[in-house]
Amino acid sequence: MLLFSAIIAEELHLREQQVKNTIDLLDEGSTIPFISRYRKERTGSLNEVQITAIRERYEKLCELEKRKQTVLASIGEQEKLTDDLRKRIEDCLSMTELEDIYLPYKPKRRTRAEMAREKGLEPLAKLLMRQVDNNVKNAASAYVKGEVKDADDALKGARDIIAEWVNEDETARHAVRSIFAREAVISSRVVKGKETEGDKYRDYFESDEPLRRCTSHRLLAMRRGETEGILRIAIQPEEDHCLERLDRLFVKNRNAASDQVSIAISDSYKRLLKPSIETEFAASSKETADAEAIRVFADNLHQLLLAAPLGSQRVMGVDPGFRTGCKIVCLNEQGDLLHHDVIYPHPPQYEAPKAAEKITKLIAQFQIQAVAIGNGTASRETEQFFQNYIPQQILQVFVVSENGASVYSASKIAREEFPDKDVTVRGAVSIARRLMDPLSELVKIDPKAIGVGQYQHDVNQSALKTALDQTVENCVNKVGVQVNTASKYLLTYISGLGPQLAQNILDYRTANGAFRSRKELMKVPKMGAKTFEQAAGFLRVENAENPLDNSAVHPESYSVVQRMAKDLNCKVDDLIDNQELRKSIDIQKYVTEKTGLPTLTDIMEELAKPGRDPRQKLEAFVFDPTIKVIEDLKTGQLVPGIITNITNFGAFVDIGIHENGLVHVSQIANKYICNPAEILSLHQHVMVKILDVDLIRKRIALSMKEIE
Repeated sequence: MLLFSAIIAEELHLREQQVKNTIDLLDEGSTIPFISRYRKERTGSLNEVQITAIRERYEKLCELEKRKQTVLASIGEQEKLTDDLRKRIEDCLSMTELEDIYLPYKPKRRTRAEMAREKGLEPLAKLLMRQVDNNVKNAASAYVKGEVKDADDALKGARDIIAEWVNEDETARHAVRSIFAREAVISSRVVKGKETEGDKYRDYFESDEPLRRCTSHRLLAMRRGETEGILRIAIQPEEDHCLERLDRLFVKNRNAASDQVSIAISDSYKRLLKPSIETEFAASSKETADAEAIRVFADNLHQLLLAAPLGSQRVMGVDPGFRTGCKIVCLNEQGDLLHHDVIYPHPPQYEAPKAAEKITKLIAQFQIQAVAIGNGTASRETEQFFQNYIPQQILQVFVVSENGASVYSASKIAREEFPDKDVTVRGAVSIARRLMDPLSELVKIDPKAIGVGQYQHDVNQSALKTALDQTVENCVNKVGVQVNTASKYLLTYISGLGPQLAQNILDYRTANGAFRSRKELMKVPKMGAKTFEQAAGFLRVENAENPLDNSAVHPESYSVVQRMAKDLNCKVDDLIDNQELRKSIDIQKYVTEKTGLPTLTDIMEELAKPGRDPRQKLEAFVFDPTIKVIEDLKTGQLVPGIITNITNFGAFVDIGIHENGLVHVSQIANKYICNPAEILSLHQHVMVKILDVDLIRKRIALSMKEIE
């Protein structure tokens, strides 16, 4: 582990002690949010991203160590493990290097080289490799016996053995790998006869570009086309460069034996080396593209989950529709369903006055303070209906993303919450709750269904799930939850809990009423001391006797705050209420071996704003009322919009119609940017210019350049 710490510290440009302490905490079962928030002294204030990077590299090094033991055991069983070989294996730092070392010893199926050895041709192969004999036919004749028909057959078998030696030579593999890294081109060709079926991949029908410059989204698009049987993909450098490099390594003379070696090298490259290295680069480039796509998805998800909440208000949720009507739900401040109904303000029924009368009554009856309208079919028309018919109400109207609402409404979670309601009512409830608290509602939905990903179905699903789960966990713990109102699904993501303990908390709450203190959490079945340590700081208890129970101050630090209050001859409540009292505290006096300045600084910030929600305030937004369908758009027109998704190639913008427009990365700013996320964020309100409208393909090109 000490060696691991040094390796990781060097790679991530951190101090070794920071890394060692972080690994120790992870091995002890501490979660990333807990380490980041409450163990700053031990980690040197590393954030979630840095701790995650340490964990991922540590896991890879552990995998490498496990593989080393397997390799050592395998070579040992063959009685070929020398001290030098053991040292090389133990010292190597990459899986690729380890597999190169192991390749000559790796048990193989019956290869052409193995069959040649069985015919007794290995001595001839060694003779040829010495490259001193010009009369190779004569030398080969001595091996014509049994299954070896003639001298040419003997030479062919010897070349097969040489080809395998070349393929298994570490220097040769490294040389070819280096050329691939510098020069490999990824080529994409349409499969004959698939041109019409694969029209959406037209950009890749005849495409060649350097692999090292191929962007994540382009590579994933090509690989998807390959999976669907539309495209044929190849990765290779100039063949001549590789053969010249290999010849320099192995051809040491100019005679007939050298010619045989050269022929074997060519065969080795085409039949063994090139396919092997191409497979390596196909896998590594896909892994790199996956990592980038997952990073983009996780960044978008992080922003979406931390979107500004409306807060505890009475909300009317509207799932808009034409023929089937608009589904209406009314929720109280806690998000509980009070009433559901249907109105038909649009064609074909067109009962707008009747619908307005019903809405007006519901708003008054349930004291509705805001309206959340889903952004799907009939969204703009429904928004217009509310603006036209409910002008007398002092009411905020918001358009809310429906992405994933249908997934939620048909899910087991929704059935548990509303067993006697149909999917349309559940969907409308989800829309309303997303306005009140996006985080609490979106944790119930598979992140892949939320609509902020980039090729999320094409990347490594295990890596994607790990990254997205960690993102959700980080966001939930960053905000914290009220333990007396939180759902099971929100509690599940609290540091250290998980589904079973979340359910146990709900069961305890149902049986005993609201929690009165954090300490009471210890009475929940299976809530051990370690779990309480991990979770307590992120769980809030409103109206608790100890005001710190409704803050991010960890119970382990309560004694510090109490000492501060005692020194000032006041109560903890006074410290929270009185800024002047807090200003008089010299935190240096409270530094101990366990509690350092980072923790004390966090405590002082929390006392100033206990339990503060880190999310921004929600701002209302109004689309251009003259634009309702794509046909209303005109080139050069300026329109307001909301960023709904950010990718490496640009940002998608909702401009109030069914189709989102795309601002290509080249059209985002008047200066060069390589990543749209540098200056854009999800849900950002922007002005965009219509560059082009493709009515056939339903595509809208937008620009943000030269717009104030």
